[in-house]
Amino acid sequence: MTKQHYYLFRVVIGLLVFFIAFSCRNETKTKTEKQSNVKKVTASDILGNVHYQAISYGGYRLADHSIEPTIEELKEDLRLLSAMNIKVLRTYKVHKPHAANVLKAIRELKEENSEFEMYVMLGAWIDCKNAWTNKEPIHNQESERNAIEIKEAVRLANVYPDIVKVIAVGNEAMVKWATAYYVEPWIILKWVKHLQNLKSKGELSQDLWITSSDNFASWGGGGNEYHVEDLNTLIKEVDYLSVHTYPMHDTHYNPSFWGIHEDEIALSDSEKIKKAMKRALSYAQNQYNQVEAYMKSLGVNKPIHIGETGWASVSNGFYGDNGSKACDEFKEGLYYRYMRDWTNTSGISCFYFEAFNEPWKDAQNPQGSENHFGLFTVSGAAKYAIWDLVDNGNFDGLSRGDKPIKKTFNGNIDSLLLQVKTPPSKESLLMNN
Repeated sequence: MTKQHYYLFRVVIGLLVFFIAFSCRNETKTKTEKQSNVKKVTASDILGNVHYQAISYGGYRLADHSIEPTIEELKEDLRLLSAMNIKVLRTYKVHKPHAANVLKAIRELKEENSEFEMYVMLGAWIDCKNAWTNKEPIHNQESERNAIEIKEAVRLANVYPDIVKVIAVGNEAMVKWATAYYVEPWIILKWVKHLQNLKSKGELSQDLWITSSDNFASWGGGGNEYHVEDLNTLIKEVDYLSVHTYPMHDTHYNPSFWGIHEDEIALSDSEKIKKAMKRALSYAQNQYNQVEAYMKSLGVNKPIHIGETGWASVSNGFYGDNGSKACDEFKEGLYYRYMRDWTNTSGISCFYFEAFNEPWKDAQNPQGSENHFGLFTVSGAAKYAIWDLVDNGNFDGLSRGDKPIKKTFNGNIDSLLLQVKTPPSKESLLMNN
């Protein structure tokens, strides 16, 4: 190689090094700029924010609970929920693949479309020793599975910190009517403290909120049997209270608010039903207020949000035609709208139960109410509660199971009302209860 060729070679190498360094610098700068432009959203930004509507979500489409929805099926559902302005989902457990797959599906949708926005309240299932076995449940001892459930919830929260904004320790795990699995409050408290400690050590995000999601009674809104010191400490440890309220169930178990009053007899059936549903809303509001009153009696002032509430559209049991006559799409739609109106104007997040019908909930009884709490049917038909969204074109171009989104009853309100029953009189309900 001549001296001239050598110097030329060095110049070429120098230029290559310069361009590579410049390119890497620009790439790093672009990446940094993109990261700085990503909106950081925390639980405190989401909860109580009307722009972040919430819902409880399970994507199981079959009566066989062992058949998991695919990632593509989950993405199909998430697009539908996003079209409803739903931006926060609640899941229930991590010992099945569903929750992890939901998080994966959200991440993929975000990668496909930078405008897609969805967050998760991740549930960790908690139950007592011998729960769901042929042995007697031991409510003051916990299942060995609980530690594994919490560990997996922590792992997922750290893998998906941009999506998981809340961890809920247990689902209706303290309420005493959950006789198959409930635990004493100290067990929930133990795991809440554990998660809060991980936050303090930097092993979980400081912005992650920790709660437990339970019936209003379990949060102090019920009888004195719930007013124990471990509950009081738990209320002080959580970042907010996630409260469940179900007036629909109490149309049978505590129907004092439900029946048609004597001064309403002359009203049309539609007006009678609207009056009853307004009382159902007031009943839910009262349970919320009872929890708030108990919390404040402890000198605590924290956010309270609705972790679950809903209304089934079908029942062949206590809430059907031979019972309280509570379940149909018309009443479900009224409850949904009344509940959204109240919580939206009050700064309360409402994880409405639920997005889609799930036929596994009462697999041996297809007409059982537990299978019919969804705003969509399994095939993707939009129930009365969200007919207006179909009319507005929210679901144009979207589908579930390759079926476009259409209204139930072909959108004919008269056809729907033919199946709607007026609640019994208040007197007859109280007499038969």
